[in-house]
Amino acid sequence: MPNYSSFIPLAAIIGGGVAAAMVYALAWKRRGIAPLRVILSGVAVNSIFGGVIGLMSILYSDKLPGALQWLNGSMSGKGIGDVGVILPYSIIGWIAALFCIRQANILRLGEQAALNLGQNLNRIRIILSFIAVFLAAVSVSTVGMIGFVGLVVPHMARMMVGSDYRKMLPMSIGLGAIVLLIADTAGRTFFAPLDIPAGIVMAIVGGPYFLYLMRKGDI
Repeated sequence: MPNYSSFIPLAAIIGGGVAAAMVYALAWKRRGIAPLRVILSGVAVNSIFGGVIGLMSILYSDKLPGALQWLNGSMSGKGIGDVGVILPYSIIGWIAALFCIRQANILRLGEQAALNLGQNLNRIRIILSFIAVFLAAVSVSTVGMIGFVGLVVPHMARMMVGSDYRKMLPMSIGLGAIVLLIADTAGRTFFAPLDIPAGIVMAIVGGPYFLYLMRKGDI
């Protein structure tokens, strides 16, 4: 029987790319992409696909336990084989991200400064977004949705090494792995014999921390 597990990340990348394309198509105006419209379009597309996931959960209720584990984000049962599946895709995404560091740093200066430097803001935003979608899809295809790693870790990395993406990107990669490992270990240890998914631990801890950063003004 053929092994299709190596194609799961590719399917996730295609699905994530379709969702991102829908968001940008809905957010596009004559003068380009409006950030507020991107957010609103993202909420709408998320609702649509969330409804699809809910429908599939009802239609295939016999497979619901596995689906819940993926929706909550869990490293249970994952091993070196799973690392081998996603590693080639991850390397491609990391290399693409490294090539975009200069443009990301220019965007950090503000829209007007980027325009004065001759940058095409719409093109840069689309490229950066699709690289982020690529990397997120690869991760989600294996361990499920652990959202607060992406929300919290970059801000922690910025406080440690500054806002220069040449330092912040590698720091975020390493720090994200450490934070996820700590969350998974805490879920297995503090609630034993239950195995609490790492995604739930990150939501419980990362949510309040993210609100603290917002309140403090670091976001």
